[in-house]
Amino acid sequence: MLATLAVATAAGLWLQRSGRRLGRRQHNAGATRDRLVEADLGGPLGERATLVQFSSAFCQPCRATRRVLDEVSRAVPGVAHREVDAESNLELVRRLDVRRTPTVLVLDAAGGIVRRASGQPRKADVIAALGEAVG
Repeated sequence: MLATLAVATAAGLWLQRSGRRLGRRQHNAGATRDRLVEADLGGPLGERATLVQFSSAFCQPCRATRRVLDEVSRAVPGVAHREVDAESNLELVRRLDVRRTPTVLVLDAAGGIVRRASGQPRKADVIAALGEAVG
């Protein structure tokens, strides 16, 4: 029983940790569905890249994620941060398969999804993902 508990704990920690990294977006046949526009986000895209955060009202990690993304967007010229209320935008949430909040998408200048992460991302991971989006 202790071995099962140890394995389950290790697996849970690994899943939690791996969900925070900004992973590559897998391309599929419906790639046009993975492009976001101003109307989807309620504001303009950034000149070079856009950080999109899906949040909900009672999400504690969403607040910390907002601070990180705001800080990065202010520090990197041409990068915008848009926050989307998941509860008010269910069609977009379904279209993008957002399963939890916070979920962060990194968009290139044209609105294409370059990276995505569920959970609170680290600042270094966000900056690295931006490097791919603007490079």
